[in-house]
Amino acid sequence: MAGQRRRRPDAAGFTNLRCMTDRTVRSWLTDMDGVLVREEHAIPGAADFIGELERLERPYLVLTNNSIYSRRDLQARLRSSGIEVPEVRIWTSALATAQFLAEQSTSEGGRGTVFVIGEFGLTAALHEAGFVLSESDPDFVVLGETRTYSFSAITKAIRLVTNGARFIATNPDVTGPSPDGPIPATGSVAALITAATGVKPYYVGKPNPLMMRSALNAIEAHSESTVMIGDRMETDIIAGIESGLRSALVLTGSTRREEIARHSFRPTWVLESIADVVPMVEELGREPTA
Repeated sequence: MAGQRRRRPDAAGFTNLRCMTDRTVRSWLTDMDGVLVREEHAIPGAADFIGELERLERPYLVLTNNSIYSRRDLQARLRSSGIEVPEVRIWTSALATAQFLAEQSTSEGGRGTVFVIGEFGLTAALHEAGFVLSESDPDFVVLGETRTYSFSAITKAIRLVTNGARFIATNPDVTGPSPDGPIPATGSVAALITAATGVKPYYVGKPNPLMMRSALNAIEAHSESTVMIGDRMETDIIAGIESGLRSALVLTGSTRREEIARHSFRPTWVLESIADVVPMVEELGREPTA
C-alpha cells in the first residue's frame, strides 16, 4: 500500500530474503483458495500479486485441486472477485488427471473409456484428451469433486473397480470449503470406495509431485527457480518440497501458525498473506550479486 511501510517477510528467524536463497526465482506457482480468494472474495494483495507477475513477465500458474470447474469458469470467478488471470495461467487437477491418463492409456483406436464421478471441469478435460465416457466395462473409474455425490454413482464405481477398472482420483482432499463449513470432498468418497473394494486410487493432484511437474512443464519452468505458494502444509507445501521447489506458506487459509510445528517439514517462508509476497516477486527475481 502506498505510503505504508511493509513488514519484511520472515521465515525461520530470517528477515533478509537473500539469506534464504542464492537462487534467482524466475517463475511462480500458487494455490487459489485460501491464497488468492476466500469463498468469492479476493484476499487483500492477491490482485497486486498477479499484477506484479504480469508486469515483470514472470511465468506463473494458479493451481487448484478442485476439479469441478473449467479454466474459463475459474477465470470468471477470479475476475468477479477483482483478480484478472489469463485462462492459460490456470491449472486444475482435472487437467492434470486428463493429461496423466492420456499418457497412461494403451487402448487401440483411441484414448480409452472412463466412468466419471465429477462435473464439467473433469468431463470436459477428459473429452478434450480423447476419452469416451462409459458405464460399461470402462478402462478407468475417475473420481473428482461434485456438489452432490450420488449414492448410485458411487455404487456403480465400486462395482466397476471390483471388476477391474483402474481407480483414479483427482486429489486426496477429504474436505472442501463452503459458506456453512467443511463439506466432504474427493478423498472422503475415495476412502469409501476403497473400503468397499480394497483398491486404493492413484491420486493425481497435490501433494503428488506429478501435478507440480505437469504445471512446471506447462510454463517451461525449472523447479530450482520456482516458488510454490499455498495455505495447506499437508498439500501445497509438501508438494512444493517433494518437487524441489521453495515454498511459501500464507496464513489466510487452512493452516494456522501454531499448527506448523506439528509437521516434520517446513516451508521456506511463513507469511501472513499474499500481500507479503508482492515485493518478493521483484526482489527474488534479481540475479544475485557476486
